[in-house]
Amino acid sequence: MHRFPFTAIVGQERLKQALLVNAVNPAVGGVLVSGPTGTAKSTAVRGLLDLLGEIEVAAGCPFGCDPAAPECSICLARVDGGESLIALRRRRPLVTLPLNATEDRVAGSLDVARALSEGVLALAPGLLAEANRGILYVDEINLLDDHLGDILLDAAAMGINVVEREGISVEHPARFLLVGTMNPEEGDLRPQIADRIGLRVGVSALADPRERGEVLRRREAFNADPAAFAASRAGAQAGLRARVGEAQARVASLRVAAPLYTAIGAMVTRLGVTSHRGDVTVLECAKALAALEGRGEVAAADVRAAATLALDHRRSADPLQPVPPLTDEEVQHALEAALELGDEIPKARARPAPRVPAQGARP
Repeated sequence: MHRFPFTAIVGQERLKQALLVNAVNPAVGGVLVSGPTGTAKSTAVRGLLDLLGEIEVAAGCPFGCDPAAPECSICLARVDGGESLIALRRRRPLVTLPLNATEDRVAGSLDVARALSEGVLALAPGLLAEANRGILYVDEINLLDDHLGDILLDAAAMGINVVEREGISVEHPARFLLVGTMNPEEGDLRPQIADRIGLRVGVSALADPRERGEVLRRREAFNADPAAFAASRAGAQAGLRARVGEAQARVASLRVAAPLYTAIGAMVTRLGVTSHRGDVTVLECAKALAALEGRGEVAAADVRAAATLALDHRRSADPLQPVPPLTDEEVQHALEAALELGDEIPKARARPAPRVPAQGARP
């Protein structure tokens, strides 16, 4: 099965940027995509899988543990018993959470009687288990039941899903990239939930007739022969896949000049954000942007670009007094006011949106 190539999506640069940033640095905390239907949201999410490559999983593990670094109690018990975990290769999972899903389907169900003697073996894994080490895609996340939203956001934040029934608790790894989409005309997210998702990106239909024409041409070519179309983008895909892999390896060792930490805190508060999650997300996003640019140190421009993705949805907790959308000029002024840039702060200009080698269409 061929997916529409990520590098062939026309426009939607901020959406692609936000997904790439999360692929490089999971600490960013996921992305909320806001916009009408038919704007390449799901196409971009599915296309991202092809850039992440395959992973090794332990044979027989219901959570897809890395055999070189197992996390679940099942794999750890096997290793403690002297068993060698057999490695299998597979694509990262892409799990879609339906709006009508029950708590048991999302978190998993637990046989309490068996759990007393068998622990995690008594768990029937849910969608959070299936999504471990992959992508969890929630369409219309703003319409999701509040309780289910809390469950998946807790798992996303901790990397662990805890299933509790009648005083019995069982946990398993649940590390995934959370991507939620929503149509703002159908209502917004609760501020408490929005704050717990790393980035928010607004998308809209393309307005340029030439870009819309290119969407048609590339969609027509893909529908006529998906394999040939995918082959025609193979070089661009391979180049971006390599870039993402190099950035993933680089991000942990990135240097951050000491004054930037204080500058981020001052900038965030100047822009009307009180949550500390805003500070953390800006820092982690800035690291990913620098890594994608192939640099070893975070620049002030990375912080500015990260703020435009991480702070807009965190600025107002009062739905009756909405704050106007954050502008690049506001961010620039806030950063300049927060820190008088000196020689000690790297000034390398980070491109505000890591460019993708080519562009194309939506499903």
